[in-house]
Amino acid sequence: MRLTKNAIAILKERYLKVTNGIQETPEEMFQRVASNIAEIEERYGKDVSSARESFLAIMRELDFLPNSPTLMNAGRDLQQLSACFVLPIEDSLESIFDTLKNAALIQKSGGGTGFSFSHIRPKNDLVKTTGGRASGPISFIKCYDAVTEAVKQGGVRRGANMAILRVDHPDILEFIRAKADTQEINNFNISVALTDHFMKAVENNEDYPLINPATNQEVRKIKAKQVFDLIVEMAWQNGEPGIVFIDRMNEHNPTPKVGQFEATNPCAEQPLLAYESCNLGSINLANMVKSGSSGWEINWDKLESTIQVAVHFLDNVIDANRYPLKEIEKMTKGNRKIGLGVMGFADLLIKLDIPYNSEEGVSLARTLMQFIEAKAHQASGFLAKERGVFPNYDQSVYPAKSKVMRNATVTTIAPTGTISIIANCSGGIEPLFALAYTRRALDDQVFYEVNPMLENFLREKGLYVEELITEIIRTGSLNNELCRQRIPEDIRKVFVTAHEISPIWHVRMQAAFQEFTDNAVSKTVNFPQEATKDDVRQVFLEAYRNGCKGVTVYRSGSRPGQVLTVGCGEDCLL
Repeated sequence: MRLTKNAIAILKERYLKVTNGIQETPEEMFQRVASNIAEIEERYGKDVSSARESFLAIMRELDFLPNSPTLMNAGRDLQQLSACFVLPIEDSLESIFDTLKNAALIQKSGGGTGFSFSHIRPKNDLVKTTGGRASGPISFIKCYDAVTEAVKQGGVRRGANMAILRVDHPDILEFIRAKADTQEINNFNISVALTDHFMKAVENNEDYPLINPATNQEVRKIKAKQVFDLIVEMAWQNGEPGIVFIDRMNEHNPTPKVGQFEATNPCAEQPLLAYESCNLGSINLANMVKSGSSGWEINWDKLESTIQVAVHFLDNVIDANRYPLKEIEKMTKGNRKIGLGVMGFADLLIKLDIPYNSEEGVSLARTLMQFIEAKAHQASGFLAKERGVFPNYDQSVYPAKSKVMRNATVTTIAPTGTISIIANCSGGIEPLFALAYTRRALDDQVFYEVNPMLENFLREKGLYVEELITEIIRTGSLNNELCRQRIPEDIRKVFVTAHEISPIWHVRMQAAFQEFTDNAVSKTVNFPQEATKDDVRQVFLEAYRNGCKGVTVYRSGSRPGQVLTVGCGEDCLL
């Protein structure tokens, strides 16, 4: 198997099963997962061994990997295989603390949880049963954060949460500022749910109403631009809050009669109904190429066959999963959502000699994702004819389209943080973060990485010299004087890094993928440290205008202990 030292280190640390003091090999891990997921074939009268071999082949070749809980837990006692959960919170202490208990159980099993705190009455609101005053949603977010800190998922995965608050909640200003202190609420991402009404008020410089969720009455009006500017200010300061366009998410809800979206998973790419979960998996686009007459070209046949096997695999996971709550099992099996996505997109562009920040790059993204979605839906339709449609099909949008589907949703673009390290490819649809960087892991272990594609490319072109490599490692990019002197411009354009790409190209790329993605797209717009608040504001507005379902920004160096750091600076040691 083609596993890097970093991949092997992470697998040993978090994924490989230990039995009587003996740790399985990576090959045995993939065999364990493939065998466990293939056992589901028996329920449908199909050949288990054939499915096992096809599942094993795409994982062993690193053409496809499922989300981390599936790799960790399939075929083990825990057998919790989903990455994404959303739990409901109503305006009562019973609901708040029942959900907190359920969240702890999910996090213990390796899942990430999302919550909308929008139903909780605002701070200082009268509590009729006691005559006291409400403490408000932010106080309970801090409570949830403390419990997550205590659970920490057994040290295997970070306790990941998403807290969402509607922009028309009376406590919205406090929520936007909730992570101003970077020492607080560290186990949560926070996002503001922006409505279409609010966005129009921003564009027209109008007031909009704040609504008490306990009474559904207007509390007061506030300037939309004031709120939007505060979101921009805080996101510029430290990357939070992110924003989600909640009405747009519900506009594309495949089961509107079952429920409405109020929250997402921790990275916001998976909107889910209350008590719903989803399992994800990603195709390694860097492997979907073949040698053509003028270099690398996309291997469409291999991509199609990989999609078919991956959709089959992910549908089996729903049945193989052991759910932490009966309510989650019922809702998940009712809609049978899966999220097939991609990783290695930046690597693919490099192999095809296409700059990320180009019309050709955006056009390829659109063509590629249109193909993936069409073939994934086709595969889901084939499974529906074999196994039946998802139980809530009659309450979905598909009967009106005369379209049979095994799964209510099929595609999601996840960040693929760890599985892309295992596959040794770029994460999700992100551009290369840097050509050399340090990565801080769960236990504060530091991984030092240099882009292998660049190194191989420079050798092939006869440009590889130690002096040049040292400078690339020090700065993390080709945007330095020595590289500009020695490396042709067309090469430097192809090996562009995240901070060198204008924010509008980040947004356009996200929008291109979103156009053909059922769920949502995880994408961070990375800014250099000198970026302005106006830069952030422009990204938020362009994301809305271009059809995205949400967006997150991060300005380099704006938070202590960030996971990735460009290059290794003046004190670089090889």
